[in-house]
Amino acid sequence: MRRIGLSWFAVVAITFVLSGCSKTERTNPPTSERPGASPGAVGTGGAGANVKSDAALVRDVALKNLSVIELSRMALAKSTNPDIKAFAQRLIDDHGAAADKLKSVVSDQPIDWPAELDNKHKDTADKLAQTQGVDFDRDYLKAMVEGHEDLAAKLESRLDVQSLADWKTAAAGRTQSSRALPEPKAALGDVAVRPDTSDNAITMQINQWAADTYPMAQKHLDTARTLGHPTTKRSSN
Repeated sequence: MRRIGLSWFAVVAITFVLSGCSKTERTNPPTSERPGASPGAVGTGGAGANVKSDAALVRDVALKNLSVIELSRMALAKSTNPDIKAFAQRLIDDHGAAADKLKSVVSDQPIDWPAELDNKHKDTADKLAQTQGVDFDRDYLKAMVEGHEDLAAKLESRLDVQSLADWKTAAAGRTQSSRALPEPKAALGDVAVRPDTSDNAITMQINQWAADTYPMAQKHLDTARTLGHPTTKRSSN
């Protein structure tokens, strides 16, 4: 009888412990609902992650736009080359319009819009301001090539991979046979760059802006490279 009594007590104790564990498991919230849990990544509807990533991209491209416009205004004042002056004016117009469009997209978001150049871009502007003549033209075009390479890379991070590959293939086939200046109004209308998809509405709008802006940035890059090439055919007026 004593053994039976002890066995019965052990069964009751084990049952009590298992019941407590089961209750604890049922009351613990899912990881995503617990305080301090990481939000979803960009493209999965995680608003916190989207805001952080979008803010970084917006700040970067806004600074690049500011730099292009600032250096191009300098080129209008200092360069004597008509092709470079025309290119500088086109950059001012195109990048000003692109910046205004992006600023409108994020106007009601908690994203800081830079009002002036950061130290890195100020340093480039200061160095360029100290040059004259052909040295200025060379350094200005070099800055435009590097700046648009960086901008294009930033934009590519927000584009659909397959459509980007198709666009690059088509663009390469139409420009590799000539060193003449790219026609500013030419467009690859039959090959569209598509934005990467996202569940977040603002992120999607930023991605669409990137898709709209990318062909322009690449055209500017091609023109800067062509102007800087010694065999470029340039206008005489």
